[in-house]
Amino acid sequence: MKLITNPVMVRWLWLSVLVVVLDQATKWLAVAVLAPYHPLPVVPLLNLTLMYNEGAAFSFLADAGGWQRWFFAGFALIMSTVLVIWLLRLGRHERLMAATLSLIVGGAVGNLIDRVLTGRVVDFIDLYVGNYHWPAFNVADSAITLGVILLLLNSLLEGRGGQGSLS
Repeated sequence: MKLITNPVMVRWLWLSVLVVVLDQATKWLAVAVLAPYHPLPVVPLLNLTLMYNEGAAFSFLADAGGWQRWFFAGFALIMSTVLVIWLLRLGRHERLMAATLSLIVGGAVGNLIDRVLTGRVVDFIDLYVGNYHWPAFNVADSAITLGVILLLLNSLLEGRGGQGSLS
């Protein structure tokens, strides 16, 4: 099977690279400045709190004994490869989908770097209301979440006869 690539879509990989750079820079800063598990209040409803996640989203399988590190790393690598191939096959008019895939790839690679190098992902954004705290997250997680929201939006646009693009 020949990989059909659109040179215009390759240009969208800058967004993935930007996400990885911002993610790794903010994680480095969090590790350098924050004490683990000691909240630093920023504004109401937001703390910066250095935490480590050895599992997946919401600490899924965090206490599984270590095998999950390579399982999640392999999964992220495979999914990133599939998404990059999908990105390269998009038509010129599919800009919303290109942005979507680029955000998800950047987030996946950002967390993959942590997982491979240290066996855990650095999280530090702590949103809360009262005593309820949303699970801590990072820039990579935010990019993945935004990418999934855009993927759903793109699906809705296509379902209504739209082009799924940011024209």
